Amino acid sequence: MLWYAIASFLPAGLILMACLLGGVWIWLSLLAMTAHVWVMDRLWDGLLPVQDGSAWARGLSVVLGLGHFVVLGLSVAVLGQGELTVAQGLGLGLAAGLFLGQVSNSNAHELIHRAARWERALGVAVYVSLLFGHHASAHRRVHHVHVATEQDPNSARLGESYWYFLLRAWVGSFVAGFRAETALRRGVGPGHPYVIYVGGAVTALWAAWVLAGSGGALALLALAGYAQAQLLLADYVQHYGLRRRVDAQGRAEPAGPQHAWNAPHWYSGAMMLNAPRHSDHHMNPSRIYPALRLEDGMPVWPRSMPVMALLALIPPLWRRVMDPRVAIVSGRAGSDLPQSGHAEAIRDSAVAVGSGGVGPGPDVG
Repeated sequence: MLWYAIASFLPAGLILMACLLGGVWIWLSLLAMTAHVWVMDRLWDGLLPVQDGSAWARGLSVVLGLGHFVVLGLSVAVLGQGELTVAQGLGLGLAAGLFLGQVSNSNAHELIHRAARWERALGVAVYVSLLFGHHASAHRRVHHVHVATEQDPNSARLGESYWYFLLRAWVGSFVAGFRAETALRRGVGPGHPYVIYVGGAVTALWAAWVLAGSGGALALLALAGYAQAQLLLADYVQHYGLRRRVDAQGRAEPAGPQHAWNAPHWYSGAMMLNAPRHSDHHMNPSRIYPALRLEDGMPVWPRSMPVMALLALIPPLWRRVMDPRVAIVSGRAGSDLPQSGHAEAIRDSAVAVGSGGVGPGPDVG
């Protein structure tokens, strides 16, 4: 559990120092969420061991969940006061936004899958503070039920760009989550979670205004929007182009190892609480993060999840790298593969191998 704690708490600590002391700490916090992660992934190509460690893992998630509000509150206060230079404000905003979108989001995702009601409530509170509370419903009631089908707004279609997916998934998940919760309760009433999500978002904006006036509210909107974009970017890359087979009665096959993209990279995986071991999560939603597995038959990206997310921001390059891999995983490899000279290399890197390594493929950095 040591590496999970180091990888997730290091950037949080540096962001807090950046908020309190400014100066070089701002740039160190930004490096901790960018170049440092890339370097650490490259230093060792092994896999973190599969562990049970439920008590330690749950405790780390709770502390990280509570720490989220300290990081968010201080970042909003400092950015909202407008006393930083433009460069410093941009550096701190990027560092804090990356932490909220990659670490806080991954941890909140972990918490909303826990059995204990208070742990789920903490995860919901994190999402509400990011003005994205509906994700707690849409993820569990819609995404996990309909993943890799056309009924799931958060499963990206083959050929769909991230920029188109971003708006479609945001609106689609909000509406689908509302419908699912309303159907479960047979109507809208005081106990409807969307009352909490919307009311909580208004409360969070009011708290930001109390902390730092209109600048604080704008800072929260910017940080939350950046974090939301990263959350949806994670959904985009993790399910791009993959689909479950549907029978004549319209029933989809169970979610299997081939219905999500994965990455074996140890440090970024530890920082995001094994979010890149995504196939196993969909097959076993209640399995705690250090126990998630990466096994044969699970499609893997050619690079780490942060690198693939960056690649997805450039749709032509993303499609060049990923569409042939989707064809292989989906069993459509052959004449429809682009004549790039990389077909065999792409095939070698399309699925995970027992050692956890990533095979060759078109270089994406």
